[in-house]
Amino acid sequence: MSKLSAIHTARIETIASAVLTVATSGEGFFEITRDVVRFLEKIKARDGAVLIYLKHTSASLVIQENADPDVRTDLVTALKRLAPAHAGWVHEVEGPDDMPAHIKSMLNGVSLQVPVAGGTLALGAWQGVYLAEHRARAHEREVMLQFLGSCEHA
Repeated sequence: MSKLSAIHTARIETIASAVLTVATSGEGFFEITRDVVRFLEKIKARDGAVLIYLKHTSASLVIQENADPDVRTDLVTALKRLAPAHAGWVHEVEGPDDMPAHIKSMLNGVSLQVPVAGGTLALGAWQGVYLAEHRARAHEREVMLQFLGSCEHA
């Protein structure tokens, strides 16, 4: 049987936004959880939701395990199997990893919404927020962070 916790309500008093620039070193998963937490701390967020949006089509955002780095290695392997380079893609404007990167981005998505409760990002014990870089070479990626909710008053 399911159980619903006590219900907490808060007014949306604040909409705060910032752009996070993430330097990647090539294909892989880059954890940005601490950056999102730092954003929430700077605005003194209390209760609401943080929207995380990636402004690119060849990278993606995911919530994944942050305890064992082998998980990220295996995820890269799995995505390569789903969308391999040199598979006869028509679109190869920027090289053989171009179209596979777009497919991986489509599969994972480019936006996340995470609840914020009591000033804390409401992730599970082993969850982290990651930017997944799907291109072989390094890039600078822009991530839009936007908090909607209540903040501490000065």
